[in-house]
Amino acid sequence: MTLRSDARQWGAIAKAFHWIVALAILGNGVFGLCMDLASNPMQKINWLALHKSIGLTVLALVLLRLAWRMGDGRPRELPAPRWQQAAARATHVVLYLLALVLPLSGWWFNSVAGKPLQWFKLFNLPSIAAKSNDLRHFAHAVHEYLFWFLVLVLVGHVGAALKHHVFDGDDVLRRMLPFGKPRNDKGDNR
Repeated sequence: MTLRSDARQWGAIAKAFHWIVALAILGNGVFGLCMDLASNPMQKINWLALHKSIGLTVLALVLLRLAWRMGDGRPRELPAPRWQQAAARATHVVLYLLALVLPLSGWWFNSVAGKPLQWFKLFNLPSIAAKSNDLRHFAHAVHEYLFWFLVLVLVGHVGAALKHHVFDGDDVLRRMLPFGKPRNDKGDNR
């Protein structure tokens, strides 16, 4: 497997970004939902700080992924109905937007709540909005609803990949799996 993507498959760097960002977003989302299970207030504060640091890391990784994506190749599209190709493109755009907006909404929520924002206790980041008790609950709701919207879009994304793999028997999923390789040189099994 090469580092860069080619006409047949995604390269190692694109695959790494895909899976690391996906796992970080999902793991941090579950972690965020579980923070209320903390046994004491100090533990909750520590978990919240970790949640914020992971979110900032996701934001940085998504920006790096987008920068890499701009200069990297991409596999050619496999034959499919136009509506499926359009839906796939739209889904990817929405996923990229949500992967950017979700951590930014967390940063916004943190800012309007008037809380300090540190990255793994190494350095502080500035607020991106003024403290506002009026916006605090709204900002939290925006952050949480964006997460649930992302989960919904991810269910469709994963479902489509599995449909291609199981029912269509094509290489759409195989060429994004960490160690997956297309079944043939054309990238098409039909």
